[in-house]
Amino acid sequence: MNIRTFAAALSLCALSVGQTWAAQTIRMQVDGLVCAFCGSAIEKKLRANAATDDVLVSLEHKIVALSLKDGQDLADDVLRKQITDAGYLVKSIERVPDTLDSLRAGLKAR
Repeated sequence: MNIRTFAAALSLCALSVGQTWAAQTIRMQVDGLVCAFCGSAIEKKLRANAATDDVLVSLEHKIVALSLKDGQDLADDVLRKQITDAGYLVKSIERVPDTLDSLRAGLKAR
């Protein structure tokens, strides 16, 4: 392997590691959210996770999103269980590149 090939491979590894350890946002579609108490209950439960940085709950759009601390992650099955155990139905879970602030702004614009 020549030095250029090695340098290119090293750069790609550095980029992928940087992306792996970057904070991420998890966006979930949740049914059963009908009142502010529902939102508060889910928010409190999700904030109890050591990996959680911030939480967004939109009753109107049936969205629950959370940002993770750098280098942290929460498995989908853990999130699904926490929300299901609280009495709500998780329709979907996805990791998105958006920040919670951009999600909030997008929801306000709708």
